[in-house]
Amino acid sequence: MSKAMIKMFDPVLTWAARKYQAAVATELKKYGLRYEDLYDPQLNMDIDEAIHRLPQDVVDARMQRLKRAVDCSLKKSYLSKEIQDMQTPYSWYLKDTWAEVQAENTEKAMLGTGKDYDRSFP
Repeated sequence: MSKAMIKMFDPVLTWAARKYQAAVATELKKYGLRYEDLYDPQLNMDIDEAIHRLPQDVVDARMQRLKRAVDCSLKKSYLSKEIQDMQTPYSWYLKDTWAEVQAENTEKAMLGTGKDYDRSFP
């Protein structure tokens, strides 16, 4: 696209992005989740490695949030409004570690050594 088109649609896209983020945050708060809890370590080995590098208390908190969300979903209920107001769905805990793992994998690819792990799906 041309720069003029980008400049013309930028305010609309920014507005739509804010609305979408607010909607996602509302849904995550209902179950007490954070955005990074939705990353699946079985589908992305970099996420799996980043989770393994996190401190144990952060991993335990992540698992507790996931268990609570599954419990709420099975019971077809949401957290109370007071607890929902305390939730921080865009508080990042995995981003820095994940970026570090990706940088290491990029460096290994540049050196030609490949990844330490590989998983193929049938």
